[in-house]
Amino acid sequence: MPLFVPKDRKSLFRQFLAGMYDAVVITDPNGHIIEINPRAEEHFGYSQDEVIDRPISFFIPGLAPEIVQRIRRGLEGDRHMMIDANGLNKDGSKFSCEVTVSIIDLMDPGDLVFTVRNTERRRRINNMLRAKANAFQVAQCALFACDADGNIRECNTAFCEMFDLEGEDDARTRTFAELMADDPLPENFKKALAGETTVTGIVAEGEEDQEEVEVVLAPNMLGNKCHGVVGSVTKV
Repeated sequence: MPLFVPKDRKSLFRQFLAGMYDAVVITDPNGHIIEINPRAEEHFGYSQDEVIDRPISFFIPGLAPEIVQRIRRGLEGDRHMMIDANGLNKDGSKFSCEVTVSIIDLMDPGDLVFTVRNTERRRRINNMLRAKANAFQVAQCALFACDADGNIRECNTAFCEMFDLEGEDDARTRTFAELMADDPLPENFKKALAGETTVTGIVAEGEEDQEEVEVVLAPNMLGNKCHGVVGSVTKV
């Protein structure tokens, strides 16, 4: 299908598509594929010749012809539209993705550009972080994280119960020095900021009598930089 642009601009446009991180699929106004970029070939496992004139639903099953027409009508007032969908690979596997749809002026009037970003890795990371957050909350030992100044930023339910705090919001108004002033914990906090992990047993005052607890402090590293201290307090 001819482009309504000079040949040199067509070449520049294709170079631009080839350099994009996201998969790009260009279709005619009815959603039939007329061009894809190399990233789309990697994402879906097809060469361009294999998919020419296929409907966009070949890649994104949820984008049936009637949905494509509804999207086109919606684009009359906006320059783009974003939807969450599932992509379909050549091997039959599916992946979650974000699809941004827009109208392009470099092709025939009314042609559509579908920009597809694979969000499967992001979804896996979010699920992993959610699982870790759940494990953090149900842990029996008291867990916490402070910034470099010793302000409590995160803690679990066991921590609040151990220090008789009303909840996380209450904990965030406290400092490490306020809650754990027993020697050698203040010095161990400095060691953690310097990159050292310490394990210390101390005798703390309980509700009825004294009890022994083990306090572990470690640096909270993000890359090569320490942003604070994380720790645990466990009754021995």
